[in-house]
Amino acid sequence: MAVFPGGSTIRGIAEKQNTVVHWSEFTRGGHFAPMEAPDLLVADLRAFFRALR
Repeated sequence: MAVFPGGSTIRGIAEKQNTVVHWSEFTRGGHFAPMEAPDLLVADLRAFFRALR
């Protein structure tokens, strides 16, 4: 799960209802993270899938 500014309250809910295997928090970006901080999102996706190889 990638958490961008404004979404910090989601962790408790996410861990109660799901098995969280990857958690990342970022200092920039926002609700539209793919448009606002695409470099952060792409790096996080790559890190997640690299671990699955």
